Amino acid sequence: MAQRSSAPSEWSTARVRKLLKLLAEAYPHAVCALHHQSPYQLLVATILSAQCTDERVNQVTPALFRKYPSPRELASARQSELEALIRSTGFFRAKATNLIGMAKALVDRHGGEIPTQLDDLVQLPGVGRKTANVVLGTAFGIASGVVVDTHVKRIVNLLGLSRASQPEQIERDLMHLLPRKEWINFSHRLIHHGRQVCLARRPKCPSCPLLPVCNRVGLPPLPDSVATTAQGT
Repeated sequence: MAQRSSAPSEWSTARVRKLLKLLAEAYPHAVCALHHQSPYQLLVATILSAQCTDERVNQVTPALFRKYPSPRELASARQSELEALIRSTGFFRAKATNLIGMAKALVDRHGGEIPTQLDDLVQLPGVGRKTANVVLGTAFGIASGVVVDTHVKRIVNLLGLSRASQPEQIERDLMHLLPRKEWINFSHRLIHHGRQVCLARRPKCPSCPLLPVCNRVGLPPLPDSVATTAQGT
């Protein structure tokens, strides 16, 4: 991925370092919320998580993994049976098609193993950069990029880390700003932050641990007492 950046210039190295410190203090144990015991399971769960909550996916995958414990079983799945198992995750027909196609590609091209190269992963049906980054970062500890989901996109824009609206450009901006060793944890922590504090409809700004470095782009001003406290943190 090209490294040209549109990140705002006010994000100095020191300010980025402070943001990372605040995130680490607030969410020291943040990990991927999708339940899995292998790279294969994580790949399947991440594909299912598109337009679906992790909680819902976690309700579906135990039965799914019992029936299809490896890519070889999934590759030979009957479409109708797979659709019935994953129906509650939404877009189940397209997801079933992608899952079967992905499993067949794993068996045919990779001996049933999950590849550890980004370029190989994104060639699998149903796998884009976000899914590939999740799998490589969480299952293999490989920082191939920065996961940009709806939480990350929203909060990055609020913080003022990126002015972009497209995930690909936001990822480029984050890869430019953040040390590579922080790419994996940054996404995990920001996703937890989006679920617990920086809620889409009603962010809890007065109690936000990131308030001292947040530009709050597009949000109304805070009361003077709250703003003063944040500046003094």
